[in-house]
Amino acid sequence: MTGGAEFEVVRPGMMTTVQDWPGRIGYWHVGVPPSGPMDDLSFRLGNRAVGNVEGAPGLECTLGGPALRFSAPTWVCVTGAPAPVAVDGVAVPQWRPVEVPAGGVLDIGLVAGPGMRCYVLVAGGIDMPEYLGSAATFTLGRFGGDTGNALRAGDVLPVGRAHGRIAAAVPTEEQPVFARRWELAVTEGPHGAPEFFTRNDFDTILGTDYEVHFNSDRTGVRLIGPKPQWARADGGEAGLHPSNIHDNAYSVGALDFTGDTPILLGPDGPSLGGFVCPVTVVAADRWKLGQLTPGDAVRFVAVRADRAASPRALGPARRAG
Repeated sequence: MTGGAEFEVVRPGMMTTVQDWPGRIGYWHVGVPPSGPMDDLSFRLGNRAVGNVEGAPGLECTLGGPALRFSAPTWVCVTGAPAPVAVDGVAVPQWRPVEVPAGGVLDIGLVAGPGMRCYVLVAGGIDMPEYLGSAATFTLGRFGGDTGNALRAGDVLPVGRAHGRIAAAVPTEEQPVFARRWELAVTEGPHGAPEFFTRNDFDTILGTDYEVHFNSDRTGVRLIGPKPQWARADGGEAGLHPSNIHDNAYSVGALDFTGDTPILLGPDGPSLGGFVCPVTVVAADRWKLGQLTPGDAVRFVAVRADRAASPRALGPARRAG
């Protein structure tokens, strides 16, 4: 139910979309990705700070944030990567709820880094209709959010009725830590040695600092690193390259070798494909994919699946590496 408040997009930012968490669950088997915030940790913490349920619809902003004019007094919290935030020209802090007055403008500038995405959560959430059970925007499919697209100047989005308690701030010990070098916890598989990769390949994957490629987005984060030796000469009947296999299901966070190029699959990525995935980022560390910036270093750290942290836990600050 709408609370009567709304905000107008004065400036949309570089790539600002409506997302909710955990996104569009239950349609992966028919090729519809979950979408949702790439950095779900920052998103969920911001929602809690303004009294919302953790998954309430909010905004994900990539590299450059929006300017939003609110029609009524509204509590907001900006989380995620460091960026200048102001209300009517006066600087305000991130990770702390602030009230935007009626007619006031919340202005978020360029992300300063480290990290590349920030989040805008509003008390009451953004009141969006659901498509297949979620308000998350999937721009490639042109559905979700307001129009299935990133925000545009002049868009007007309604705000739901606020009913929760506004916190003083997101506790410092719960805020994620951003860096230029990241460690990602991974489990081995589904395509492990020795059928596809040599043991040396796995030692290299776990012992190398990969570099984030500039050609990365919500579908996947490309990495620059050493070429695998491969345990076979080709993919047999599946293809000429040793990375080729018959189409199989993918997981968000899988390290997908498309030929010799490693790609971390994102929340808007493919559900099916014909390339091998030697390791998969555990769910509790997937938030880091949303903050990987071109030029950052990434190191994979192997963990046992039964020792991986729960993605639903919001405990002490998650370190980058």
